Amino acid sequence: MNDLMGLIYTGDNGDRMNELTALRAVAAVPVCSRYRVIDFLLSSLVAGGARNVGVITQKNYRSLMDHLGSGKEWDLHGKRQGLVILPPFLTADSVGVYSGLMDAIRSNQQYLRRSRERYVLVTDSGILYTADFDAMLSQHIRNGADITLMYSNDKGLLRSGSGHYMRLDEHGRVREMESSPMLPRFESVYMEAFLIRRELLIELTDRAVSRAHYHFTREVLLQAVRDESLKIYGWQNQSPAWRLDSVQAYFDCSMALLQSSVRRQLFRPDCPIWTKIRDEMPSRYAPGAQVKNSLLADGCIIEGTVENSVLFRGVRVHRGAVVRNAVIFQDGYIMEGAHVEGCILDKQVTVREGLTLSAPRTYPVVISKGTIV
Repeated sequence: MNDLMGLIYTGDNGDRMNELTALRAVAAVPVCSRYRVIDFLLSSLVAGGARNVGVITQKNYRSLMDHLGSGKEWDLHGKRQGLVILPPFLTADSVGVYSGLMDAIRSNQQYLRRSRERYVLVTDSGILYTADFDAMLSQHIRNGADITLMYSNDKGLLRSGSGHYMRLDEHGRVREMESSPMLPRFESVYMEAFLIRRELLIELTDRAVSRAHYHFTREVLLQAVRDESLKIYGWQNQSPAWRLDSVQAYFDCSMALLQSSVRRQLFRPDCPIWTKIRDEMPSRYAPGAQVKNSLLADGCIIEGTVENSVLFRGVRVHRGAVVRNAVIFQDGYIMEGAHVEGCILDKQVTVREGLTLSAPRTYPVVISKGTIV
């Protein structure tokens, strides 16, 4: 039995994603024409050998639960192990709204105590990436570390006034950390994912919550780095990564994934990305249709022009319509003569005949789910 399990927290993000997360968690946001953000985390965990994965939900999780189902798409539907969804619930000790990661873990300690794996990979869901968690675990054991933090030197993850940054010594041990600086001093960005022994995580959670410390990074991790009470190492993830903390960040991520070189780095042969299956006919291109540098999922019908865009399942672009530098979610309809550019259209949005929706790439416009424009 593999000694690695996963714990995905979907609660503390999405406030700046506006309409994209009004009805869904960031983990359930559609990306790359047919996937959701959580698909990349689950697929990486399965590729790393994990067969027991818990998903802690906080709010707007109906869409996420519908997507995950029983976990069979990721081979996580065994009798004794598999995918476990952990929604918030009201008890004498919990009001159903988590104050932070430590509070969320404390409320789901029974799941951790029932598990049998020695190590647990805890991750947030606000960053899109793939990772070789098996290599991370091997380094963790080799270093004799108490905690191993995943980090990246990708400058696209740097944020002024948010994020966590760290300095490592020549042996890879974390010596300094800073939280939400206006001008980050360190290049290594903590990716909100860490590896730890399951028993140690339970112990740290009990100790932190008893002192009303609910935020793992600011109130537990930074203190442990300062006083060197724990052996904390870093593991560098070489995969491309995008922090999905704004509409602009999501749009930039979608446009970056149009590059085949970027997709090859994200979709690695040793880590296939699985997702929920929706049986559709292949996309159909009518005579006269023009498609250039775009990602189209199955079920699309293209009669017009599509350039530099991402189209999800079931999108229809009618004759004479133009879609350029745009992202159109599932079952969108672009009617005859319509023009869409620089926009993100949520699910089941209809753009009427002859209408023009245009926005600059530096300020993309989001059209809410089910809107008829």
